[in-house]
Amino acid sequence: MSAHVAATREALAPTPLQVAPRLLDARLETVVGGERVVVRITEVEAYHGAGTGDVPDPGSHARMGRTARNATMWGEPGHLYVYLSHGIHSCVNVVCGPDGVAGGVLLRGGEVVEGADAALRRRAERGVVRTPRDVARGPGRLGDASGLRHPVHDGIDAVTGAEHAGAVARLFLPAEPVGPYASGPRVGVAGVAGTAAFPWRFWIPGDPTVSPFRWGRGAGPV
Repeated sequence: MSAHVAATREALAPTPLQVAPRLLDARLETVVGGERVVVRITEVEAYHGAGTGDVPDPGSHARMGRTARNATMWGEPGHLYVYLSHGIHSCVNVVCGPDGVAGGVLLRGGEVVEGADAALRRRAERGVVRTPRDVARGPGRLGDASGLRHPVHDGIDAVTGAEHAGAVARLFLPAEPVGPYASGPRVGVAGVAGTAAFPWRFWIPGDPTVSPFRWGRGAGPV
């Protein structure tokens, strides 16, 4: 296993598009209900909020500004934005950018490297697990495996590891950036935000825990 260092606010302060590749091969460690799980991150997607970066991001939850739902995205970097997708799946994002500037990196896929029994049980309670690679393959599955749930764990601090609603989360970055990595359109994002105009998905090529690609509604090659 490669060397890792605890994530800092400074390391996560650049824009999500800059931070996203640095999260490949990172470790997200959670302790929920006394059970420790560590996920090695193999796939991520960057999302910019209103006013972040040079190009407006029409696919971001924060594209129109601050709301009750996306408030965590506007806070200091290193907290986790945990949101509900399709009314079912709790998805985990690492907040990036300076405090007051919205942005996040969605953790799309990963490999459970510690706590496999707990992660597998959590996934089995919420859906079928066909193979070990599928336990955290996809953002909803990764959220399940980690034990982090919306809304109670939204805003948990993965830099300090402070307890939040009975859970603890810590993020560890690879000491050296992983390489080479691949990039391309984001998965299942509707409209232009899901096209090659936004190649803001990053993954480790050939890793079996990377989720399959699909175009979003109204998206496609440009």
